[in-house]
Amino acid sequence: MKFIVTGGAGFVGSNIAFTLEKMGHEVLIIDDFSSGDYRNLIGFPGEVLAIDITDRSAMEYIVGTDIDGIFHEAAITDTTVMDQKRMMQVNTDAYRFLLDWAVSDNVRVVYASSAGVYGNSAAPNRIDHGLLPENVYGFSKYSMDMTTKRYLNDFPDLGVVGLRYFNVYGPGESFKGHAASMVYQLYHQIKAGKTPRLFKHGEQKRDFIFIEDIVQANMKAMFGEEVQSGVYNVGTGKARTFNDMIAIIQRCLGTSIEVEYFDNPYRFYQNHTEADISETTKQLGYKPEFTFEAGIAKYIEYLEATGR
Repeated sequence: MKFIVTGGAGFVGSNIAFTLEKMGHEVLIIDDFSSGDYRNLIGFPGEVLAIDITDRSAMEYIVGTDIDGIFHEAAITDTTVMDQKRMMQVNTDAYRFLLDWAVSDNVRVVYASSAGVYGNSAAPNRIDHGLLPENVYGFSKYSMDMTTKRYLNDFPDLGVVGLRYFNVYGPGESFKGHAASMVYQLYHQIKAGKTPRLFKHGEQKRDFIFIEDIVQANMKAMFGEEVQSGVYNVGTGKARTFNDMIAIIQRCLGTSIEVEYFDNPYRFYQNHTEADISETTKQLGYKPEFTFEAGIAKYIEYLEATGR
């Protein structure tokens, strides 16, 4: 089978692309390399096209080719970007074009949504409740989900699954810079002997999910039998604090550096996210394989071996 992975040079996209290749599929990567990095694709044997997904004429170059499915990961993922027009063009408008293509060519689509759609709504976060994004990034993903619902209403046979990623960490994110996960950033701070820094007082909670579980959910969404189209949460179903994170990292590294706490400068900061994954388990057969402890331990083993 042949698949397109948009944003395939990015964190999640590159992990999906390599998994598909290992499964024996043909993979075409599309990425404009605005945030993705070629180093995530070293060893990738497939074709890579440098295309901006907002450039419709360029995207039409591949429309009509023999494609079995699209993993749509391309997006502006930096939640601090405030350019509302650009965010909506890249995240929402380009997605609508992919859906038009999916309708015309009967192509299955699995796309990345986000827990950012929930803003600071009370946890646990349920699919159809508390959709109150706190920033334009969250709103762009909310708009993608609403677009999906409209298309599924108009085209009931369309195969589209949206996956609301919670806080993803793991190999492949080192080139994201300041947007890399706190697991990655705090590991490097502590490894260098620096004081780890957290917003006061480190008790904010997140549903941290290891990259291999994100890939698992994508594979089940694309290949699962009788998967119902719609939007699903992808997390572990259990929130953990940033203090927990530092404690696990320090335990793995054998350190005990005292934490420095400082004021949070972000008005739109989410204080507690926690995925209700009951429907994801029921409809996709998804079950997270990594606890926070196991995921961090495997990630640190990778970081220690690679130096990045």
